[in-house]
Amino acid sequence: MKKIISPFLLAFLAFLTQAQQPPQLATDAPDHVSVLTACGNAAPYAATITAEDLRSYLTILASGGMEGRETGTEGQRKAADFIASHFEEMGLPKIGDKNGDGEATYFQYIAYTSEKWENGQISLAVNGTKYRHLTDYYSIPSANSSREKLTVNEVVFLGFGIDDPKYSDYQGVDVKGKTILIYNDEPVNKKGSSYLTGTTQLSQWSSDWEKKLEAAQKHGVSTVFIIDPDIEASVAKLRSTLLSTKMKMGRGGQPDGKYANSYFISSTVAKEIAGPAFTKFAKTRNGIEKSGKPASMVLPCKVDMLQVKEVSQLTGSNVLGYIEGTDPKLKDEVVVITAHYDHLGKRGTSIFYGADDDGSGTVTVMDIAQAFAQAKKDGAGPRRSVLCMTVSGEEKGLLGSSYYSEHPVFPIENTVADLNIDMIGRMDDKHSDPNYIYIIGADRLSTTLHEINAAANDAFTHIALDYTYNDKSDPNRFYYRSDHYNFAKKGIPSVFFFSGVHEDYHQPGDTVDKIMFDKMENIAHLIFYTAWELANRDERIQVNVKEED
Repeated sequence: MKKIISPFLLAFLAFLTQAQQPPQLATDAPDHVSVLTACGNAAPYAATITAEDLRSYLTILASGGMEGRETGTEGQRKAADFIASHFEEMGLPKIGDKNGDGEATYFQYIAYTSEKWENGQISLAVNGTKYRHLTDYYSIPSANSSREKLTVNEVVFLGFGIDDPKYSDYQGVDVKGKTILIYNDEPVNKKGSSYLTGTTQLSQWSSDWEKKLEAAQKHGVSTVFIIDPDIEASVAKLRSTLLSTKMKMGRGGQPDGKYANSYFISSTVAKEIAGPAFTKFAKTRNGIEKSGKPASMVLPCKVDMLQVKEVSQLTGSNVLGYIEGTDPKLKDEVVVITAHYDHLGKRGTSIFYGADDDGSGTVTVMDIAQAFAQAKKDGAGPRRSVLCMTVSGEEKGLLGSSYYSEHPVFPIENTVADLNIDMIGRMDDKHSDPNYIYIIGADRLSTTLHEINAAANDAFTHIALDYTYNDKSDPNRFYYRSDHYNFAKKGIPSVFFFSGVHEDYHQPGDTVDKIMFDKMENIAHLIFYTAWELANRDERIQVNVKEED
């Protein structure tokens, strides 16, 4: 499970040290199982999910040879291969991305990139005066290419940097290899009407600075200075983008060949660039707005620039175990079962084995996939399709599930539900009996999902369902901290199965010898029965709850 960062970590620690409260156990589970309409032939396949299987899988997955399975490492790739070989042994189809040889795989490859300016490697000086980043100017790393020191001796004022059939600042002006200075909006007349739209409704050119950088790149511009009259507010708004090293999907903004390099500058910096020609510069701007006709001018000045980025890329893969549905009308709908197989890797000589977090969830997904695959071989396969997916990058910020939710193999609108399993192999200090499980999120979007899970437990597994962490006011905010949340954000009913934290959470002591496999088996049966019902009932469950943050 993803480890929370302050301020939630502080709340979490406070919560762990507070006096224990009695757990909030299920009090609203159905007193009958009429909500279950399709579990009649599930029991033989649930029985194939055993503590012995779970132990054998986890002994390999959480071994020293996997080196803690940190995303982007050889250990993570070994773990992915192990899971994929299990799916292949069951005869599941390869529905993932193609490898370098053009062959289909079980993997959905993911790539996340962080980009930031190296310390001291972003600078701007005009006529010898050095200006301060995030005070006098800012530059967005993902929208710029790395570039060593560049000095220019003139800047071309080019109005608003617009290139449109109705109005183009580039018409008749050669700016190839030049540095240009533009305003960040668009020309309007004294009544406030845009020369591009003919109304007071402004065009996209006013709000889309990337469009202006693309136009500049098209015309061969080297650098664009965009005047930002309220730079303090802009920096405050964009601060996380400008400073954060958080991983982003893909290669950031992919600026190479797409954008001209750029700086957003304050009015003070713009005045220094204009220098003695400032009065003429202001008149030129006013003339454009008065006439609606483009105008430009050359501003002699010396400008020194440096933009060198630090770029790091993290690669991993989600592993896809797919059991195609048997009902021609329903098989395009998909029930997803998830767990993250990555963990924290190695720190010095210490291996963080991650047996519970989330080896326990991963091997449960593997055994559930085996049960569904066996049912299909026997001619009793699920009517809807089932995707048993183990994801990577969870410990880096729910990256693998985020990637899938944005690049789904099956349309998100066809995704019925996500059942997510993260840490189900141990006990926390709030329970004396291991026969419990925290249920988080089942009722957030669909009351039917909650009812099915509770009824399946009432009928088959008789586990104490604890809803303590489902409380929206719970300070731990576990609902937002595992992979189901990326499905829930897309409006997909989701439930998170979790047995709580313990003294070995995110520690090297999270090892296989401490796992309660009988407990895991019973929880795995509950998840399987819930998934079976979702995959086989006549009617798809519906979103009938409006989620509020």
